[in-house]
Amino acid sequence: MAKPPLSMEPTGWFQVAWSAEIEVGAVHKMKYFGREMVAWRSASGRIAVFDAYCEHLGAHLGYGGHVEGESLVCPFHGWEWNREGRNVCIPYENHPNKVRRIRSYPVAERNEAVWIWYDIDGRAPYFEVPDIFEAFGDGRTAADYYPPVPAATLLRQGLELHPQYIMENGVDFAHFKFVHKTPFVPEFTRHDFSGPVSYVDFTIAFDEGVAEDQVNSGVESINAGLGCSITKSWGMVDNRTMPAVTPVDEHTSDVRFTVWIGRRPGDDAAEIGRYGKTMADFVIEQFEADIHIWAHQRYSDPPALSPKEYKGFKALREWATQFYPGGAPTGTPRGPESGAVESSPGPAATRA
Repeated sequence: MAKPPLSMEPTGWFQVAWSAEIEVGAVHKMKYFGREMVAWRSASGRIAVFDAYCEHLGAHLGYGGHVEGESLVCPFHGWEWNREGRNVCIPYENHPNKVRRIRSYPVAERNEAVWIWYDIDGRAPYFEVPDIFEAFGDGRTAADYYPPVPAATLLRQGLELHPQYIMENGVDFAHFKFVHKTPFVPEFTRHDFSGPVSYVDFTIAFDEGVAEDQVNSGVESINAGLGCSITKSWGMVDNRTMPAVTPVDEHTSDVRFTVWIGRRPGDDAAEIGRYGKTMADFVIEQFEADIHIWAHQRYSDPPALSPKEYKGFKALREWATQFYPGGAPTGTPRGPESGAVESSPGPAATRA
């Protein structure tokens, strides 16, 4: 893949793990946005995400660091750091070091996933991770779906692709027929790119026996920045999905995909069974077909669009510019002290 002319440090929420991967007391090593990081869960169950190196003498906290209560303890000299990255104890001194601080990231645990807010200028979050059930307003809850983690998930690491590719997929009506083998291209019923959270809805069918003028199924999608997307399918197999692309460095990203399959009536099993797994695998197979294209794609700018494609791609690409260094939503100043000035529907994110 040719390196895209897009920054790999966009602003937004990005998935760095599934919640179940980080148990109480665990210290989880990872690398995103070109930075070594650690995620850890305190005794009270709250997750924090730090840059990986102790501010004392630079030990990597993911190699031997451990959790004690609400602190992460450095393996080198026992310095303790709280969830905000502040030093709260030097075991051989009477007072902590109140000056030095490890960079920490705002964290949200939602949709069985761990998200961090990344902003190159250090701005606070100004939109939220949407709840995959509450955001669609149909009264459905997690109890109506089989638990997706780990059986109905996909993780592909270190792929040469960019988070914007998945967002452009949402306005690319023509690819459904050729990549996903639908009998005809979908009809888009909503394109709303008026804020940092966008909405794209369309009707679609996968059954060859459905006439184009008799389609009674479709997809609703909500995109919170470039890193977080949730979808709801209706009129077909009841499923909700959460694709997430998180930059690792200047060339690669990790791709995660989570699939909720609606329960069969009367099935209250604690784990996903054969039916749910079969349906989830079908949905994942469709997503993998997209990944195969994205991972070998060259970003075309400007693209050679047909007249029918122009409006959707133009709106999406203009919307995306706000998340790159130097861009900002209307009325949002750049800089670390700007705070939250815009919000989107849904409950507030949990900050660690």
